[in-house]
Amino acid sequence: MMPFRLRQALSVQDAVLQGAASPTAQQGSTVRFLAGGTTLLDLMKLDVEHPTHVVQLAKLGLDRIEALPDGGLCIGATVRNADLAHHEYVKRGYPVLSEALLSGASAQLRNMATTAGNLLQRTRCVYFRDTAMACNKRAPGSGCDALAGYNRNLAILGTSEHCIASNPSDMNVALAVLEPQIHVEGLHGERTVPFSKFHLVPRETPHLETVLVPGDLVTHLTLPPLPPDARSGYLKLRDRASYEFALASCAIVLVTRDGKVDTIRIGLGGIATRPWRAIEAEHMLAGQPLTEANVQAAAAAALKGAKPQSENGFKVELARRCIVQAIRNVAGEAFQ
Repeated sequence: MMPFRLRQALSVQDAVLQGAASPTAQQGSTVRFLAGGTTLLDLMKLDVEHPTHVVQLAKLGLDRIEALPDGGLCIGATVRNADLAHHEYVKRGYPVLSEALLSGASAQLRNMATTAGNLLQRTRCVYFRDTAMACNKRAPGSGCDALAGYNRNLAILGTSEHCIASNPSDMNVALAVLEPQIHVEGLHGERTVPFSKFHLVPRETPHLETVLVPGDLVTHLTLPPLPPDARSGYLKLRDRASYEFALASCAIVLVTRDGKVDTIRIGLGGIATRPWRAIEAEHMLAGQPLTEANVQAAAAAALKGAKPQSENGFKVELARRCIVQAIRNVAGEAFQ
């Protein structure tokens, strides 16, 4: 690990000013924010991240979970994953979020990992984490060894010829269907970013993963309330039952009326370069009964743009089945 200076941020504005102190672009910024550290410290040890300054956020009071007047929820950036997953309001009002969080990592990591840290979680691609390998996400312009290498766990949606790294977060898949607003404090004040606009697909710049710029600090998320009769759930398929990243996962929010779909949101994980919404599948199911044929057709449509690599072609069928089973689990008797 390279030497670095650790400083406690005294306020949100102090953190923003320190975070913006680096003159470099996003990909090479020498300032990093530290909350739980469950990803950052690993990457520093691997020499993937080598900041000269680390700004500690622990004392900024961003660790609160608060109900909003409209029935929604405000989640602070440094709320621990375990606290969020076990919060009664979350379990009752947003079960898909609680289930997703509890399916991620280990209990020890959930006790440290934070909401904003999970939102910004880096990929688990082995080429990104190995500095001896070519990786455009880590070293722009160096190439992508994953394309012709070990790519079993990587993305089949949202990829480019420059990067096929998958987004590893379970929480992000649930957030994709809960449609929160992300509140960011920066040099020019506070702004709000819809979750759907926050993460970027790689295209020619895989090192740019979000819309954040140096100095930007996520302070909290606000979740809108779900309809009173909405049901939600999360299904994760993986190689083993504990402490494993998804090969394919699916988050569902569903409202049915008179035997037909009134609202459905489908989020996919483990198969895409960013948290993924299956918009076409949602449109196909809107207003339709949840028959086996309708759900199967929609699930197939969700994967029609997939571009599997040499070792992950199985994910097309796995993800399709994951969608069908997730809808079946959430719909219950409404699934015909």
